Amino acid sequence: MNQKLIQASKKVILDCCLENGAIVAANSTKESYSKEAKNYFYVWPRDASYACMALDILGVENIQEKFFDWLLERAEGWKETGLFYEKYYANGLQALNRFQPDQTGAVLYAVSHHFKKTGKIPDKYKKLVIKSADGICKNWKNDHFKLVTNDIWEERLCFPDLKENFTYSLASCYAGLIETNKFFPNNKYIKTATEMKNLILKNSKDHLFRSFGKLNDDKIDASVLGVIWPFNVISSEDFITKNTISEIEKRIVKDFGVYRYENDEYDGWMIDTQHRKKGAGFWPLLNFWLSIVLNKMGQKQKAMEYFQKALPNKGTNIPEQVFDNNIQKSVSPLCWSHSMFILASKELGLYK
Repeated sequence: MNQKLIQASKKVILDCCLENGAIVAANSTKESYSKEAKNYFYVWPRDASYACMALDILGVENIQEKFFDWLLERAEGWKETGLFYEKYYANGLQALNRFQPDQTGAVLYAVSHHFKKTGKIPDKYKKLVIKSADGICKNWKNDHFKLVTNDIWEERLCFPDLKENFTYSLASCYAGLIETNKFFPNNKYIKTATEMKNLILKNSKDHLFRSFGKLNDDKIDASVLGVIWPFNVISSEDFITKNTISEIEKRIVKDFGVYRYENDEYDGWMIDTQHRKKGAGFWPLLNFWLSIVLNKMGQKQKAMEYFQKALPNKGTNIPEQVFDNNIQKSVSPLCWSHSMFILASKELGLYK
């Protein structure tokens, strides 16, 4: 089943890779895509970055650089600011222009991941990397972003006057800057990255939570897994890691299904342009994410349980969410879910 699903995942990811270099979150033109699910035919640079990392593992070489070209040539607003925004239409126009710092951080990380074998980023992409890293630094002021920032799930905001930061956003930007510095050393990248890391550590108390500042949001959010992997702000052996995993399992896991956060309502189920919001399911991509972290912690048996829970019961499409009923409809297949399946399979030794 695993090898069959690996090949199916490769096809799903490639189906989301368009002729002009865009990588959409889900190809809603496919027959299997539910007419009741929200249309995800958009480019989220974050989702596409994880797809590029999965394609690196699969040995696909001709997609990632086309996406980097798309970012350089088409992503509206980047040339002016060095920042990537919430989401784009496939032709590069902004679909929403809210600032999500992690999008730019993820792109920098993905570019580094793709070229780490050669140890050199081609001159063609030097501008993409340096301008994006500079964009993060220019919009950072010691302990917060100068702009209002949107969280990874696009449901909450952090404000400059409150010096608020989303934990995942800082982790992504930290890693992007650290990776950039390996190719193009610059003290400001290290300075900004260090400030971001120190803020995460200072405000984590004994476990990671959603956001902090003059006002904290101490709810458990599965996205904080990114602090551990892939962004390596703290190690898998750190006591904060152990406490965070404990809180995740206690508060947002049900029968080995990992939910985004407590009391999540979003289901991606639509009618007459309206979100039904009848309660979230668990997210397979988060199961795969947790399985990677657990394996790095030396807990392979438990990692495999979370991994197996997220595999489809029938067929080979991995959705955004899995519900405890047959009524709610999910986005399926989701490119990010299949990308995380590939990344987890590699981590667990199921793909070599």
